[in-house]
Amino acid sequence: MKETIKKITAIVETLQIELAKAAEGNKAAAARARKATLELEKLGKEFRKQSVAEMK
Repeated sequence: MKETIKKITAIVETLQIELAKAAEGNKAAAARARKATLELEKLGKEFRKQSVAEMK
């Protein structure tokens, strides 16, 4: 689960950078931000599974 948390943290940091660039009108950064949100969604689901498994 620690590895998943590290991955989530890294993607969130990247997403913040890309969102800032996208807000300035950078279309490529907007595309990278969209991709990062998809990765974040997948990792969120993985974290949920791992978290529930550890609680049992």
